[in-house]
Amino acid sequence: MSRYAIDALLRPPVELWSVLVTLLAALIAATAPWALMLPDGVGYAVCACLIVFAAFRARQAWHVIRYQRRLKRMPSYRLYLDRVPLSRHKLFLGRGFLWTQQHTQRLRDTLRPEVQHYVQPHWLYRWARRMELRWESARCLSSLAKLLRSRRWWNPLAPIPLLGGNPALHAVGIHEQDVWMDLDERVGHTLVLGTTRVGKTRLAELLIAQDIRRGDVVIVFDPKGDAGLLKRVYAEAKRNGREKDFALFHLGYPEASVRYNAIGNFSRITEVATRIANQLPREGNSAAFKEFAWRFVNIIARALVALGQRPDYERVRRYINDMEPLFIQYAKAILNQQGKAGWQEEVVKLAASATGRHVPHALRGRQAEAIALTLYLQGSDIYEPVLDGLMSAFKYDRTYFDKIVSSVGPLLEKLTTGKIAKLLSPDVEDQEDERAVLEWLQVIRNKGIVYVGLDALSDTTVASAVGNSMFADLVSVAGHIYKHGVPGTEGGVPTISLHADEFNELIGDEFVPLLNKAGGAGFQVTAYTQTWSDVEARLGNSAKAGQVAGNFNTLIMLRVKELATARMLTDQLPNVDVLTLMSVSGVDDSSDPGSGVDFKSRNEDRISVSEVSLLGVSELVTLPKGQAFAMLSGGQLWKLRMPLADSIDDAVLPQAFRDLTTEMERSYITNDYWYRQRETWWLETGQGMANKGDANGEAAATQS
Repeated sequence: MSRYAIDALLRPPVELWSVLVTLLAALIAATAPWALMLPDGVGYAVCACLIVFAAFRARQAWHVIRYQRRLKRMPSYRLYLDRVPLSRHKLFLGRGFLWTQQHTQRLRDTLRPEVQHYVQPHWLYRWARRMELRWESARCLSSLAKLLRSRRWWNPLAPIPLLGGNPALHAVGIHEQDVWMDLDERVGHTLVLGTTRVGKTRLAELLIAQDIRRGDVVIVFDPKGDAGLLKRVYAEAKRNGREKDFALFHLGYPEASVRYNAIGNFSRITEVATRIANQLPREGNSAAFKEFAWRFVNIIARALVALGQRPDYERVRRYINDMEPLFIQYAKAILNQQGKAGWQEEVVKLAASATGRHVPHALRGRQAEAIALTLYLQGSDIYEPVLDGLMSAFKYDRTYFDKIVSSVGPLLEKLTTGKIAKLLSPDVEDQEDERAVLEWLQVIRNKGIVYVGLDALSDTTVASAVGNSMFADLVSVAGHIYKHGVPGTEGGVPTISLHADEFNELIGDEFVPLLNKAGGAGFQVTAYTQTWSDVEARLGNSAKAGQVAGNFNTLIMLRVKELATARMLTDQLPNVDVLTLMSVSGVDDSSDPGSGVDFKSRNEDRISVSEVSLLGVSELVTLPKGQAFAMLSGGQLWKLRMPLADSIDDAVLPQAFRDLTTEMERSYITNDYWYRQRETWWLETGQGMANKGDANGEAAATQS
């Protein structure tokens, strides 16, 4: 049937009539060959030939029937993640087909009004749905309504699976196959777009499971906290014998998290100030204050490193509020290093006389020792860049200094308040804190698996600051790997699979170099977001958003609701010719009475050609859940559906992770359901408050 210009699939399966007639003829040939004037031996041969022909026509009829059934009800596709096919050279995406002009033609044919009874559910199905609702509250008929709702094989009127969308989008592809993506293409990075609750996270689980089984370094960023994703990541790690490589970093559950110093690792000392200053506003007058904040944070970071101390948020906040102790400590260190004789006695004398009118106006109210060191250094020939910067900052009027660094204060307060203070500013010498400290180079060296939960629903500012700092840290690590490799490893650069869910919550200036420069260091980024406008709003510049989009070589698009996002895919596709079959009928009468012809009639079918896009925006808006279009291998358009993981209780999860994920499922809800909140997981495990009884009483009072 494919050799014809138009597939005639939306029609009755007339092949069944020929099957019936052929089988009857075969029966006669086998039992009564004399009726066909055939010898007995020849009758059996004719019977066999007729059966073969009947099978061929039956196959054609089944082709039509199956196609029409799938237009109404697409069978579900479920697969246990431990049964996902694995390849060392390709990445499994699901089942699907290469979308061509033929599929566009078939999809257009389903829109014709005369074939809607092949596309829409049968009237009996619609009746069953109406009765199901009507009988639900009836005492005598509620059991019958329950039977109508049952999705069992014996129920011909079972409800269609709640996938939504248009099943015809996948049904037009009659021959499915496994869809694979070359691993070499992943270095060019992958962008996954889709509105909420259509399968982005489930697709992430599918890809992450394969990366873990393949032995890659896997880093998962989850800004909002998906308990199912955390379960799958840990379950896959344990299933493949890599549970010791797993590390959990979560801002919402610091007791169960590893610690991380977001500004403690760098290739250049200026990265410390950049990571902090990049979180500050940059519009209007704020840009000038951002530059001042960068300068003073950079001075503090350089001084800390020179003193042998690792920068962290706690130390930066302490010295940005009061730089005198750092100035005193650093000045003494430099003077001792310079070997100046008798400087201690000179400073003591100056400190004793640093009172009243002998003190400059800007230094009044400061410590006498700091004033004395300033006066002594001004009268000496010592010059050291960091010391000069500290001294210039110290000489600022205190009120004026507080104003120019006021933008960085609130950010540092958020990053050093409560339990996350020790999480983000770890004290490695604290013997009582047994939580490990996360370092990316060590993770890559050990081929680790890291789940990063940023708790963006609780505090977007902190989540964004930590996420961007992590990206900046990873860019720095990528540069080190690109130049020097990974110390202590053999076999070249390891593959680092980075998955960023809801990456519009994380994207900043640090994310762009991770895309366009980290590929040579083995990084392959898969980013997931809902609309491209989220990215543009986050960056505040459409040109920057275009720069980010240009770094993703592979595009996977699930159902989207924003037309501009859908056009990111459709604008890249060519136009194709589709055929339209038009029936023409006409009658002409004759004006010649002697011709013997009273009238002439004609009936004909005309085929017209029109040019349309290979795929329209409306198709992307009506995609069912778990289905997507993927632009692979430099422009090939594939229609695919991902396997939905069965909702089973994974037995490999330990009890601690069960408690944590249960609390995540219960806590990460919208404000519309605030009344469902309960005590946090760390309270229930007895690690949050000394008096748990008071907390239980308070929670009970809240519930009542």
